[in-house]
Amino acid sequence: MAEFAGEILKRAMGEEAAPKPQRPHNPVDHWPPAVLLERGAYLRKMARLGSGAASETLRAYPQHAAMLSFRSRSGEAEVHERFADHFYVLAGAAALATGGTVTGARTIAPGEIRGDGIEGGHRQELRAGDMIHVPAGVPHQMLVAGDKTITCFVLKVQEAP
Repeated sequence: MAEFAGEILKRAMGEEAAPKPQRPHNPVDHWPPAVLLERGAYLRKMARLGSGAASETLRAYPQHAAMLSFRSRSGEAEVHERFADHFYVLAGAAALATGGTVTGARTIAPGEIRGDGIEGGHRQELRAGDMIHVPAGVPHQMLVAGDKTITCFVLKVQEAP
């Protein structure tokens, strides 16, 4: 029927009026490493102009979000009550402190805590190619030393409370 209606419109109003066939919507998002690293270079420039860190949400979904993060300095300690963080290190190196207790803890939004640091946690070194999963409710802090930097693809996934 759509073809028939399109043919009638084409004859009556010329080629321009005919409906153009639409491509089917592709629900798959694809970010090749080169694109992520290019965006990371942009975030590096933004971080230089600001506080030494920059991030962007690539896409928000109903129960998770895909993000890109660049750091040239250490971040605050964080606890997400309902979200797990999955970090994939694209470039650079840093340490990740996890567990323990957040010092100077303050609530910045419902279920979101920030603080000065982590006391009594575990520390592990990260480098390009590493994948890290931090479950919801676990304190964590990205520690960047000296002139090092780190660029990560971050997947924030909502977990059941």
